[in-house]
Amino acid sequence: MSNFVQQQHTVNAFTSSDSWVILSPIEQSIKQKIEAVGVPLKDWDIQINYGIKTGCNEAFIINTEKRNEILDNCKDEAERKRTEELIRPILRGRDIKRYEYSWADLYLIATFPARHYDIEQYPAVKAYLLSFAEDYLRKNGCEWVVADYLADYCRQKLSQTGKFIVINGTELSISGKKEKARKKTSNKWFETQDSISYWEDFDKPKIVYPETTQGAYFAFDDKGFYIDKTCFILISNDAEYLQHTLSSRLFEFAYKCIFASVELGEHGYQYNKHALVKLPVIKPSKSFKFDDNDIDSQIYKLYNISKTQIDEIESI
Repeated sequence: MSNFVQQQHTVNAFTSSDSWVILSPIEQSIKQKIEAVGVPLKDWDIQINYGIKTGCNEAFIINTEKRNEILDNCKDEAERKRTEELIRPILRGRDIKRYEYSWADLYLIATFPARHYDIEQYPAVKAYLLSFAEDYLRKNGCEWVVADYLADYCRQKLSQTGKFIVINGTELSISGKKEKARKKTSNKWFETQDSISYWEDFDKPKIVYPETTQGAYFAFDDKGFYIDKTCFILISNDAEYLQHTLSSRLFEFAYKCIFASVELGEHGYQYNKHALVKLPVIKPSKSFKFDDNDIDSQIYKLYNISKTQIDEIESI
């Protein structure tokens, strides 16, 4: 062992506060090649944000059948148009794979607090959400605190279910059981849990990717999909270029083995924001475009990765 240490050791002065990793010689050589030509993503003009935390997916995320039912309940064409704009297609982490996504025909009722919606302008949505008053209004803060105009409705639900409720500060209880509250906020009862001040970004061309995954699952979206809390969006003028790069075998290897791996079990990895922005990526020229037929080979060539290094990457 002492001979091995003497032969393989290296000296590190630890002169900075940056994290460090023990690498094999070939991994170190790959790292050096990427760093020699790439710029860390933290120094790019990009924006990364979490997906949407509703606080009650059962209410806010609906299937196509329920969406159509809500739209059919609109009293006129003007309400239907407003409601169609409010209910948006959504992707979950499990829907996103390498280079592509598969939409599960799910929609989000996008009542973000940052948009200051007047629920009275959406009677069909309001009626639908009221059907969750017992199940989710109680989670908007502690102990089922509800607005005055919902009191009669909730008393009716109380008599039907025999559960605990608080109305106008008065505790009504048949069973005496108190349910766990969702995150307490100052948001209105019909709003999602988080403010989502970056809501406009969902309509922009963007990268979508799951936080916890088995591979480099980055997809490009220009259809205006929203995403749930298990995902991230990445906004950049070079979104398509970055999506191809981050999905490549080289950068999957670089993330997992060299720069920022956060391993979860035998096969899972966490692509969190703070780790991802460490990756050094070549900034593209205006004329550069990937040939979709052989992206990995083009990436290897861009970063001058040798045959020996490619064999190492492909073997993992």
